[in-house]
Amino acid sequence: MSVVILTPDPADPSYAGQWPDVLARHQAALAGAGVESRSEPWTDHVDSGAALAAAPLVLPLVAWGYHRDHARWTAACAAWARDGVRMLNPPGVLGWNSDKSYLGRLADRGVPIPPTVWAEAPAQADVDAAFDRFGVDTIVVKPRVSGGAWKTLRLSRGETLTDAPDGPALIQPYLPSIETEGETSLLFFDRRFSHAVRKTPVPGEFRIQVQFGGRYQSVEPPPEALALAETVLAGIDEDLLYARIDMARGPDGDWVLMEAELIEPDLYLAQAPDGGAAFARAVKGRL
Repeated sequence: MSVVILTPDPADPSYAGQWPDVLARHQAALAGAGVESRSEPWTDHVDSGAALAAAPLVLPLVAWGYHRDHARWTAACAAWARDGVRMLNPPGVLGWNSDKSYLGRLADRGVPIPPTVWAEAPAQADVDAAFDRFGVDTIVVKPRVSGGAWKTLRLSRGETLTDAPDGPALIQPYLPSIETEGETSLLFFDRRFSHAVRKTPVPGEFRIQVQFGGRYQSVEPPPEALALAETVLAGIDEDLLYARIDMARGPDGDWVLMEAELIEPDLYLAQAPDGGAAFARAVKGRL
């Protein structure tokens, strides 16, 4: 029997040039450990998990695009849990991790995050107040449900808010370290550290995703970054097969959590020194 990896709807043009390569890297790593796998669009299993329940394990690793159809995503997560799909990470995690309000709950557990204003529907008044509250000249506005920097805005003081997220969002001070040091991602399998990648934007850009020209480099994380990642994982009680902890340096030089990616992160197996062997071992161990 094959492990199932969830993917986007093949008819969806979003990221069409990216996710097949990511899927291929996952499958190659698994094949190297003798684990067979096949793919299924997550959009084919929204109302019922019965067709997935026969699989020995379902990995939602390439279920991209949920942020554009969040109501169906939450319905799918509920169906998968109800129908006993053997899924890792678990459907419950997939549900709460799709809304960035989880950052506030991790902050309550002692995880440092950037100063944050939570807005139900961000307006110009919210943006203007945030500049004064943070004492900065540049801020970032992000939808609470987003992915790949979707509808994420960088605004300077005095700039008019346009194309604002049409739902709940968070407003944070822009971290200048993104342009110099970039964002660092630490990858864990079964809560064991595997590898780290530094992602830097091209000049003039603040988004570090590859579709915006972001450049990725394998790095050895400093002890402080590794300690923060361990603190984040300690604040999450559920079973985790994989986790990508994204962080950046704040103005004081200390690391702060940007995201805990537990749904469908690129695991950057191309930058993993072992080529994804640790990932494959973790999956095989669960089988």
